[in-house]
Amino acid sequence: MQPATLGDVTSSFRRSFGTDDWPRIRLPAFLLDIGVRLADLAGWLGWQSPMRSTAMIELRRGVRGDPSAWIGATGIVPAELGDAAQHAATIQDKWFARLYLIKALIIASLVVFWSISGVIALFVSYDAAAGILSSHSFPPSLVAPVTVITSLMDISVGVLIAFRRTCAIGLIWGIVASLGYMAGAAILTPDLWIEPLGALVKTGPAIVLMLVALLILDNR
Repeated sequence: MQPATLGDVTSSFRRSFGTDDWPRIRLPAFLLDIGVRLADLAGWLGWQSPMRSTAMIELRRGVRGDPSAWIGATGIVPAELGDAAQHAATIQDKWFARLYLIKALIIASLVVFWSISGVIALFVSYDAAAGILSSHSFPPSLVAPVTVITSLMDISVGVLIAFRRTCAIGLIWGIVASLGYMAGAAILTPDLWIEPLGALVKTGPAIVLMLVALLILDNR
């Protein structure tokens, strides 16, 4: 068996995916270390990341082994790296590879979206959020409770999505909440649908993004 570096493994897969001619980006060590720390944080939240600190230590240390005893016991000769990666990737392989890389960004963006929107409405722009209800003849006694409850609900959706074990619940609850916001706005504040910034119109793509995250949530 010929020893191979991580770059050799990457090159073999790039040939299989037909991207060997694309420029290769080499991350500086400090950026790689930041990514590893973020992966450790994701691991604490229950996500299975291939770039944890332990994996990076092992990659930098190198892994060596002598397969002769295994070959003698089984009679099976392991394929060389070049032989194993010579088959062209299917469209399913390419979709999985692309979605796997973007999956973490989708989850992280949804966590930030829900959590920050709830925090802003509750602490930063509470008066503005409550003013929307007040200006549309909402019962004064319900303005404050509804504003606080919806803000806390947004934060809870973000927290649920952040943890792997509760992510599916958070995504489903986020979709239901978004549909509820859209239906409620259509009844109580229909003028918000033609707001220049299109806050409610953008809720539709957010629902689609949560649906995508829900469909690619499983790792196996």
